[in-house]
Amino acid sequence: MIKKTILITGSSSGIGWSTAEKLATKGHHLILCGRNLNKLEELSNKLNTNTHILTFDVRNKEDVFKSIASIPKKFKDIDVIINNAGNAHGLALVHESNISDWEAMIDGNVKGLFYVTKAILNDMVEKKSGQIINVGSIAGKESYPKGNVYCASKAAVEKFTEGLRLDLNPFGIRVGAINPGLVETNFSNVRFKGDKERAKKVYEGFTPLSPEDVADSICYMIDAPNHVNVADLTILPTDQAGAYVLNKLN
Repeated sequence: MIKKTILITGSSSGIGWSTAEKLATKGHHLILCGRNLNKLEELSNKLNTNTHILTFDVRNKEDVFKSIASIPKKFKDIDVIINNAGNAHGLALVHESNISDWEAMIDGNVKGLFYVTKAILNDMVEKKSGQIINVGSIAGKESYPKGNVYCASKAAVEKFTEGLRLDLNPFGIRVGAINPGLVETNFSNVRFKGDKERAKKVYEGFTPLSPEDVADSICYMIDAPNHVNVADLTILPTDQAGAYVLNKLN
C-alpha cells in the first residue's frame, strides 16, 4: 500500500479522531488539525505514524492560510484533504433561531471548508493528483424541522463538492462526499449548548452510527483504486431511513 500524506480537519474529537486512528494503522502520514492543542497532542502521541499538528479555527481565513503555509517540507505534499470540521448550533424554528448560531454554522461548515480546500488545492492541480473528501450530512440531502440553516449549510457542502468534481476532473483529482446520518459524538452536546441530558436523548431508543463506522467508510474511499472515485456516499444507522425517519423503540 502506498503511504499518503493526509490532512484531517476536526481531528481532536469524533469522526476526525477515529479517522486518524484508522489511517495511522495503515501507515499514512497525518496532518492533524483542530482548535484544541491538548487533544491533538494526545491523539498524536497515541498514533504509531508520522504526524504534524496544526492548531487553527477553520472559520478564521487568515489563520487557515497561515497555518497551512507553515507545514514543513516533509508533510507539504498533501495527497488527501478530509474536510471534517463543522458543527450544528441550536435547533429551533427559523423565526425563533439565533442569528449568531446561523453565522457559526455558515462560517464553520461552509466557509471554513472552502478556505481549507482553497489553501491546498493549487498544489494538487499542479501535480495533477490528489483527493478531497468532504464530510457532509444526510441533512444536506433532506431537510428536517428546525434544522433550517444547518441543513442549508450541508446542502452547500454537497453542491460545492459537485462543483469541485466538475472543475477538477481534467486534473485527475478525486472528489467525493460522505454523508452520515445520526452518529453518536459530541455533536448534539454542542448543538444544545452543553445540555447533556437533552443531547443524550437524541441517541436513545436505537443504535446510532459510531465515529468508527464513518471512519471505516472514509478509509474505503481513500483505499479505492485510483481509477475509482467514490463520489457520493450516504451512511445511515439501520434504524434511520431518512433525515427524520427513525425507528425508535420508545
